[in-house]
Amino acid sequence: MTKATLQAATLMVQGTASDVGKSILTAAICRILVQDGWQTAPFKSQNMSLNSYVTFDGKEIGRAQGVQADACGILATTDMNPILLKPKQDMVAQVVVHGVPYSDLDARTYRESYLPQAEVIVKDALGRLRSEYDIVVLEGAGSPAEVNLKDRDIVNMRLAGWADAPVLLVADIDRGGVFASIVGTLEILTPEERNRVKGFIINKFRGDVSLLKPGLDWLEERTGKPVLGVIPYLPQLGIEDEDSASLDSKRVQNKRHEATNGKSADQLDVAVIRLPRLSNFTDFDPLQEEKDVHFRYITHLADWGEPDVVLLPGSKNTMDDLRHLNESGLTERIQAFAKLEKGWVAGICAGYQMLGSKLLDPNGYESHHPELEGLGLLPTETMFTPEKRTVQVQGKSTLFAPHGTELAIDGYEIHMGRTRYLQDMAAPFQIRTAAENGDSDSGWHADGAAVEKGRVWGTYLHGILHNDDFRRAWLNGIREQKGLSPIVGGLRFKERREAAFDRLADHVRSHLDMQRVYEMMDTAKPRKTEVGKG
Repeated sequence: MTKATLQAATLMVQGTASDVGKSILTAAICRILVQDGWQTAPFKSQNMSLNSYVTFDGKEIGRAQGVQADACGILATTDMNPILLKPKQDMVAQVVVHGVPYSDLDARTYRESYLPQAEVIVKDALGRLRSEYDIVVLEGAGSPAEVNLKDRDIVNMRLAGWADAPVLLVADIDRGGVFASIVGTLEILTPEERNRVKGFIINKFRGDVSLLKPGLDWLEERTGKPVLGVIPYLPQLGIEDEDSASLDSKRVQNKRHEATNGKSADQLDVAVIRLPRLSNFTDFDPLQEEKDVHFRYITHLADWGEPDVVLLPGSKNTMDDLRHLNESGLTERIQAFAKLEKGWVAGICAGYQMLGSKLLDPNGYESHHPELEGLGLLPTETMFTPEKRTVQVQGKSTLFAPHGTELAIDGYEIHMGRTRYLQDMAAPFQIRTAAENGDSDSGWHADGAAVEKGRVWGTYLHGILHNDDFRRAWLNGIREQKGLSPIVGGLRFKERREAAFDRLADHVRSHLDMQRVYEMMDTAKPRKTEVGKG
């Protein structure tokens, strides 16, 4: 029997605003569908995010779609997020098309000149996914009711029309005004768009749902559409967020936690410098799960406190963020912390570059600053180049490993700079691309730098702290210096993440009418996984 030629069923998750939980709910629905036996893929036509994910073939997409692919148990591809916008300056973003930088465009040029081309790219990518999977779950962006953007929309209602997708409209009750946001959104939509909305999901609910029922009844009577689920707020989710907008809410939660619990005597105070152009903040997610870590962000000098560890994260504009450190007084404070107070400092990607002696950009590939002095904590120098390196890597590290042994590591790189050593030194990491791994000894190259017996180190590897054995060995080294007992075993973050996907799916399934969702998608039609045998 030949495979069915039917395209995949589609379902679209849109929101009344940004940060209402669309990405996490999409991941949950993807996991539920996979648990039910459907080959499922995520899709977001255009994503604006500085939190990137590198695919197996070294391409760059939005982190949310990478996470959703993980929830589906499949390799992420650029078809799942064909256009990625990475804000670079006010009103200017780097446009990444199918994982490769295309151009830096201002908002008006992108909207007026590029969006017509983008339509074709989006439709082709969606078409390929629909030919390969049973169900494609689409995620919208922001709100479909942005009247100034609707005529050239490629990510909300026009996309739903191209995909013939039923739409679930999500609203966040935690921010207030949930009924007004839903009704107001519907009022702005055209009759055709309104008909495409098949039901509502009220997200992040806290309290007794019976007290909400009069409002739910009113909403269904007012709109003629069902509330398909009220999803209670799920604390300590254990799945990374899409973008740094969520850090503000996390910061409030952390302050509440600190006011109630504070830092225990057995915990390490680990602080991340919150750069204005912070990117890939998910590098630090495992630290927030470690029981012996008191994790926080430093935004201003006044936030400094008494850290045991200071981390410099990735950045979309290293030079501008380095200037911010200089102007805010944080540069001098970090230098004193490392040199005079013998504090522990580490940098990832842009943070690694900043820790060096000098950063050079004479051709203006990243900024208008041809040269800046770094923090001078590592004997390195970085030159910015036009080629961006995006690749998944695996490797080994002697840093913090017991004498004569190595720790296995993996991660990914996204950077434009090339860093060289200014003196002879042993690199703390040896890596090669995931595609080169095997029995061969070829492809290995050095990464990173470390001084003061590892007290100050840096690497280009995003995800380095997701390696459980490396992270624990590093933390135990700090504990020993402070006279604290090392912790044996500890957190297995990757295993916990898989369990978190299942926990999320079970939580959403128990509060969402999946039977009606299946009816909306018309999954009664045979798909290729059901008829492709024989």
